[in-house]
Amino acid sequence: MTAALLVIDVQNDYFPDGAFPLWNTAAVLDATVTAIERARERGEPVVLVQHVAATPDSPLFKANTPGVEIHPRILAAAPSAPVVVKQFADSFHQTPLSGVLAERGIDHLRIAGMMTQNCVTHTALSHDADKFRVSILSDCTTTVDPAIHHFALNALSTRTTVVTDVESA
Repeated sequence: MTAALLVIDVQNDYFPDGAFPLWNTAAVLDATVTAIERARERGEPVVLVQHVAATPDSPLFKANTPGVEIHPRILAAAPSAPVVVKQFADSFHQTPLSGVLAERGIDHLRIAGMMTQNCVTHTALSHDADKFRVSILSDCTTTVDPAIHHFALNALSTRTTVVTDVESA
């Protein structure tokens, strides 16, 4: 099985001083950087996903702003990772993600990222993700508060594997 680590929307707008700060971002950022380092040690591809708002009146992820940028620690941990730009919650929808993964022979997606109940869930449950074994890295995801995070992970557990990064390797 050939796995890839998919890191979704770890962007500045979700951190303190951003347009929409989330819960537990410092711990999730640390865990995600560690997951990237482990993936690279195993020779596992890392693919970054970046949400860019479709309209200039969006409250976050506005093009050409500091908030839309992928967090600098993620870029430093995965400097050569391809970046797939999206405008919808589903990272596959109207993006080249399927092709990026096919080029690398991926059949297992290990997903980390922001907004557990939104972009992480929509990507994991996408029809385009059906051809992959999908694992959600619970320690590498977050959202607006712990209750919603845990509700989303529980809901995902009926369709995907929910594990920590260490458990998924």
